[in-house]
Amino acid sequence: MIRAFAFISLIWASTALAQTSPGEAAVNAAQRIEDASIQLQNASSARDRVTALTETVKAYEEGLIALREGLRRAAVRQEALELELNAKSDEIAQLLGVLQSMGRAPSPVLLLHPTGPTGTARSGMILADVTPALQDEVVALRAQLEEVAFLRDLQNNAADTLTKGLNGAQSARAALSAAISDRTDLPQRFTEDDIQTALLIASAETLDAFASGLNDTIGTELDISSPDALSKRGELPLPVQGRVLRGFNEEDLAGISRPGLLIAARPRVIVTTPVAATLRFRGPLLDYGNVVILEPAADVLFIYAGLAEVFGNVGEILPAGSPIGMMGGDSPLVDEILTEMQNGAGLTATETLYLEVREGQAPVDPALWFAIE
Repeated sequence: MIRAFAFISLIWASTALAQTSPGEAAVNAAQRIEDASIQLQNASSARDRVTALTETVKAYEEGLIALREGLRRAAVRQEALELELNAKSDEIAQLLGVLQSMGRAPSPVLLLHPTGPTGTARSGMILADVTPALQDEVVALRAQLEEVAFLRDLQNNAADTLTKGLNGAQSARAALSAAISDRTDLPQRFTEDDIQTALLIASAETLDAFASGLNDTIGTELDISSPDALSKRGELPLPVQGRVLRGFNEEDLAGISRPGLLIAARPRVIVTTPVAATLRFRGPLLDYGNVVILEPAADVLFIYAGLAEVFGNVGEILPAGSPIGMMGGDSPLVDEILTEMQNGAGLTATETLYLEVREGQAPVDPALWFAIE
């Protein structure tokens, strides 16, 4: 039994070395949030505040994701360790009894055997074999108890770290919105004809009709060359961190299909352009909510729908990685996150972003442009 327990402990130790432990993952995530707070302080003096703040928002988002996952794994690991220790309570009691007996008895007495020198020699050999196994079991038991204490302490302090991360992310988003409003250094391809845009919004009954009439909304064209992302076709990352719920022309539960992707995302996550593109439209449209339409190449449109906030001025050429908006929803409260983690629940992606790609006058599969896992 003792050797089996020691063997299991050695297997667990080798597995723990092969991958980051839940506790280490949570600690590393907390450090990422601390680094993001430093980035936020430095962003005010950065030459390009929008870029610096965009990276800061992403750093907070990634840190919070990693922290929530680390805490979830820590809660699961702690429960598993406590169940394992409870199941071995009798064995642990026997081990402690043996160790106490060995500790009280003088060494010569432990080696003496009533059958004489031969028995004494055999008892010495047995004790020499048993002692390392007992020592290994004690070391493994101590490691498990220390890990349980560490995980408990980690979760007890998690509320402060989560509060700091959530507040920092909110401050970074607000600063980013202000910086985008103040930005005046982007090249502009054209000015918008507000009247024609309003007429198009009022008359278009479908997204297809609106996209087809976008050229009529151009006021004065300026002498600026347009972006050309054709060389990056098929390699672009998705504009938001999330997972694809439905693919191109895939039917939903109601039997309705759309010529685009539906991406599940977390509340308040930032949405960026994956490549340099001209901003052709932003604002509410039909029943799609807030919509952003980008032109990354001639006769190519990227359409994003379902955002809560949208950024930028129509006609501007946005660099790759520029924020174009944020998803809606409410950031979860600290108590809600901790409850989810204690229950072993994962991250919740409650918002959805619709992504459509059009070439010429027709939609095409976004997988032709985006690297979709």
